[in-house]
Amino acid sequence: MRMLLEQFLNGLTIGSFYALVAMGYSMVYGVMKLINFAHGDLFALGSYLGYTVLVIGAGWITQVFGIWGGVAVAITAAMIGIGIAGLVVERIAYRPVYKAGRLPIVVSALGMSIFISNGIMAIWSPRFQAYPQNAIPSGILSFGDIRITLVKLVTLLVSLALMAFIYWLVERTLFGAAVRATALDRDTATLMGINFSKIILFVFFVGPALGAMAGVFAGLNYGRIIFNLGWGYGLKAFTATILGGIGNIPGAMIGGLLLGVMESLFEGFVSGAWKSVFVFLVLIIILIVRPTGLIGEKIAEKV
Repeated sequence: MRMLLEQFLNGLTIGSFYALVAMGYSMVYGVMKLINFAHGDLFALGSYLGYTVLVIGAGWITQVFGIWGGVAVAITAAMIGIGIAGLVVERIAYRPVYKAGRLPIVVSALGMSIFISNGIMAIWSPRFQAYPQNAIPSGILSFGDIRITLVKLVTLLVSLALMAFIYWLVERTLFGAAVRATALDRDTATLMGINFSKIILFVFFVGPALGAMAGVFAGLNYGRIIFNLGWGYGLKAFTATILGGIGNIPGAMIGGLLLGVMESLFEGFVSGAWKSVFVFLVLIIILIVRPTGLIGEKIAEKV
């Protein structure tokens, strides 16, 4: 039972990474009907920005703000930096080809993904980079027989809190209603006075920013990062998006957490080498039964 609960917590932590990145995929697809293939690489770039902040400021940042303060500074800097990078990607890679059809946008997205990945490799080298140990909070908490690291617990709690906030923002506020209306019917939403440009700025800033936070937390939990980190996480997050229902933010959250739990349980009790095969097999079965995902994509009804 102890191992089961610990693997479940591990799965929720990994799933929180997938869920945060998947939310970015869903936001962009819901509004633009565009798969942002550069999103996973922005996640990786966020982990490197957080690493750089911790390395450069490992001395004075932790002295001034403490270890947790240093982590907060790194996460904040990464979220702001990658949010701005997301806007730049939209401006130079997507906006010029919006009217050219879906295929040119896909090609542009793939090109931007390769550009970011190789840019990371050129700046930080293709070798693994280790997060500075003196900047990573230490400590293990025990709840009966269950043990969990402090970093993992904070990762899970902060990620769930942020997901809850984004859900509230999109589902319960006036601006969120504008985002949902634009996703359902862009032309009608524009006629109703909704500023489509502001919605684009929102999804291309917030989505990558969420991925950046996940990237920093991934570095803090695993201790090291590499330039092609975004490929694996991006693929799993995209799978989670489809699993929950592409274009559906609650679906992205549930899909990411569920994917992480399934992966962790299979790795702990069966085989780590076959965990990805198992996950994608489950995905195929679910999509055969429910082609729109567990929750489904929200679409406008034509009357």
